[in-house]
Amino acid sequence: MIAALRRQRPECAVPLWELEFHLWGRFSGRHVVLGEEFAALSAAKQECALEENADIILSVCRQLGFAAISAPTPPWEQSPGVPAYYILPDEAPFRQVAALRKAAGSELMIVGHGTAVLCANYDVEFCAALVESPETIEAMADQWLARGLETARRLRDLGVEAVFTASDIADNNGPFFRMSQMERFILPYLDRWAQECKAMGLFTILHTDGRLPPAWLAAIADTAVDALQAIDPVAGMDLVSTKALVGDRLCLCGNVDCGLLLSGTPEEVHAVTTHLLQTCKAGGGWVLGASNAVERTVPAENYRAMLTAWREYGSYQKSDVTHKGG
Repeated sequence: MIAALRRQRPECAVPLWELEFHLWGRFSGRHVVLGEEFAALSAAKQECALEENADIILSVCRQLGFAAISAPTPPWEQSPGVPAYYILPDEAPFRQVAALRKAAGSELMIVGHGTAVLCANYDVEFCAALVESPETIEAMADQWLARGLETARRLRDLGVEAVFTASDIADNNGPFFRMSQMERFILPYLDRWAQECKAMGLFTILHTDGRLPPAWLAAIADTAVDALQAIDPVAGMDLVSTKALVGDRLCLCGNVDCGLLLSGTPEEVHAVTTHLLQTCKAGGGWVLGASNAVERTVPAENYRAMLTAWREYGSYQKSDVTHKGG
């Protein structure tokens, strides 16, 4: 995972990491305690739950071959009336990170969530302020960055080695922001966040859904951020052409279609994953995973098909090219 984030070729195989993975129970037969269920526990039982969660998560990571694991996040609304799944309340996300690091040692990378960069916001007031009072948006961007950096420091002190900012800047139709707005409200903050996290010893990952034009990909690659996650196939993003565009300036993560994992057949998932591995692993700088969260409704046999393709085609042989990027 470290080699991939450095845009280098790993020694053994393409690393495997998921932005969010929800199939812990499916692959372990045990129950991870999260969200409201966790919040209802006594303090003593919460500590026991955090340790049990860490043991379950680590056992599944070993079983499936993950190189890194994303820790649970603070609560957020996935859509109106639908709570997110992989969440913990209050200070519990930090306590869970500590339990994961204690259980895992140096066995795998822990990736923490600390959104630090503005994202698309379809609220009428936000959209109006983008045009009518940009100083308001700038102040908001400053606040998000400060909060994200403080979270990064806390996560670093608990043993996290990489952080991601979940900052959707596009949807299926294209970018939410104008390029001039990107250059004022997004790119400088992304660069400052990445630079300051790098000074803390952290790798940085930008997650965004949606269709990103080549000029936007190039602009992101020109910042200090280490990796871009999603490369959203639902929005028509192509991993092969994206990798050719950014070269060794940006590690790419993901691209196995979440919709296909959810409703496709194991054969289809295997074929898509095989194609990605055969066309994109050369030179490194790529982390295999779904294009977004692997939700609880994803059939286990579909995820196993992705892993089968990875085990068949994800390794680097001694004869493979060892150059960076490309």
